[in-house]
Amino acid sequence: MKKVKAIFAMMLLSIGTFAQSGNANKGSMWEDPVSLFYVTVGFLIVVAVLVIVVALYLLQVLRYMAKDTAIKRAKAQGIEYKEQPSWWENLNQKLHGFVPIEKEEAIIMDHSYDGIRELDNHLPPWWKWLFYGSIIWGVVYFIAYHVTDSLPLQTEEYNTEVAQAEEQVRKLKAANPGAVIDENTVILTTEVTALADGKETFNNICSSCHRMDGGGDIGPNLTDKYWKHGGSVKDVFKVVRDGVPNTNMVAWGGALSPEKMQNVSSYLLTLQGTNPPNAKAPEGDLYEPAATKPATSDSVKTQASI
Repeated sequence: MKKVKAIFAMMLLSIGTFAQSGNANKGSMWEDPVSLFYVTVGFLIVVAVLVIVVALYLLQVLRYMAKDTAIKRAKAQGIEYKEQPSWWENLNQKLHGFVPIEKEEAIIMDHSYDGIRELDNHLPPWWKWLFYGSIIWGVVYFIAYHVTDSLPLQTEEYNTEVAQAEEQVRKLKAANPGAVIDENTVILTTEVTALADGKETFNNICSSCHRMDGGGDIGPNLTDKYWKHGGSVKDVFKVVRDGVPNTNMVAWGGALSPEKMQNVSSYLLTLQGTNPPNAKAPEGDLYEPAATKPATSDSVKTQASI
């Protein structure tokens, strides 16, 4: 008990010292409500642990006093004291069904191996309860899921959730078309405002590698008909969004909105055929829009680059 009091006194002293240092440095942690919350919760947890420790210590003391009283009473009555099992021992006995050592003769089996006898112990009660419970649960599960169809199976749950997600996507597209533009829904826009926005993005970002006129520098020439990863607006959009690994073409999907990526993809395709001076030599494969089927999610390459 003295040790517990000493520990509690040391904690109070530490908390007081910490509080004084916090008051000397106002404007830091003590003005942050989140920090105060964590300090308070931590203090309450420590106090709770101390209360539990003290309670366990007192229970041990009471148990010792009760045992000592029982021993004295038995001695006064001239009978032998026999300690009764605790509640934990009783619970453990019920869970495992142990056979007392003095009664093991009743469960010794007839056969032996090199003088070693075998006990005919039964399965622990807790194991049997768990086994019987699993059988009951299996019957309930079978009836609910396969007989009465009261609850949906995993495949049905999956299909339902997919349908709900598709409905949410449809509503989102209808409410804000620009927010769900991807390589499957991107279009080659010809709006003046959109192309002007795409030109601004191209000049600010893309021109450092492709030049202001699109003739190519570190990056390839964007004014000819040759492309490394497809020349459709869907291909270009994917390259702008995902970039190309192990090249200077980084992914801009995290920095640009889908609408801006659509605008810049549409703008750079307007540079086709401008033939700027000192343009880089063609790279990649010839792309002819009129002779190529529209790109689909299966035909568009995973990694695309300008």
